[in-house]
Amino acid sequence: MNNSSEKFEWSIEGQDHLFNLKIKDVWSYRDLLWLLVKRDFVSFYKQTILGPLWFFIQPLLTTLMFTFVFGKLGGFKTDGIPQPLFYLAGITAWNYFSDCLIKTSSVFKDNVNIFGKVYFPRLIVPVSIVMSNLIKFGVQLLLFILMISYYAFIEKSQTVPNVFISLFPILLFTMALLGLGLGMIISALTTKYRDLAFLVTFGVQLLMYATTVAYPLSSAKNNIRWIIELHPMTAIIETFRYGILGSGSFSWGGLLYSFIFSAIAFIIGVIIFNKVEKTFVDTV
Repeated sequence: MNNSSEKFEWSIEGQDHLFNLKIKDVWSYRDLLWLLVKRDFVSFYKQTILGPLWFFIQPLLTTLMFTFVFGKLGGFKTDGIPQPLFYLAGITAWNYFSDCLIKTSSVFKDNVNIFGKVYFPRLIVPVSIVMSNLIKFGVQLLLFILMISYYAFIEKSQTVPNVFISLFPILLFTMALLGLGLGMIISALTTKYRDLAFLVTFGVQLLMYATTVAYPLSSAKNNIRWIIELHPMTAIIETFRYGILGSGSFSWGGLLYSFIFSAIAFIIGVIIFNKVEKTFVDTV
């Protein structure tokens, strides 16, 4: 006689709908998630000479270059903020977003061997990338804080944080959503159109100059300002600077737009990711 209350450890079911994120499965594989985070961190710097010191070197060199090119040669204003602080703030925020996007955009290509051999919730891999990038972001944020301290106590700079610094967790969450969502969309597309993989890094660099990493929003001309404000990272970077350095521009409307844009990108990314993961092994 069949026992209807009998429970099984494994079950074979029909295809799930696209909106099923399998959050319960992701939580069940949380140990794998932490292993992937550790793998991403260790493997990236394992065969480098300077190792994690690149976390400091890369933003410092970029800040020096921006200070010379945009600050000294270009004469761009920085809303009264010391130039190195202004540029490092934008670079720190942008680096986290761009790292999430670029590394997530190659998830299927980089993990095709693993995906084709063993089952686990595929969403764990892009989520692990976003989490491992938090380590790099934390180190670069520490560098930023050290530079703020230098200018505050040595240079006597009047950069005072304000109440909007409390929005920092929201900014971080929004950047993660945006990078994860766009990255999953691109990753799904590259399974059929491999040329996109060659354009991602270059395209992300171009997108950086369409936002306010290298210049303040206040310096943008009225006829192109609306284009810059359409970039979802613009309001995030501006809020990041305004909250921590106490100077610049802030808009609730702009921040809400960035969050909605990021949430929509994430939802679309998950839908496409769930659809492609079932058949990508046949096309990659």
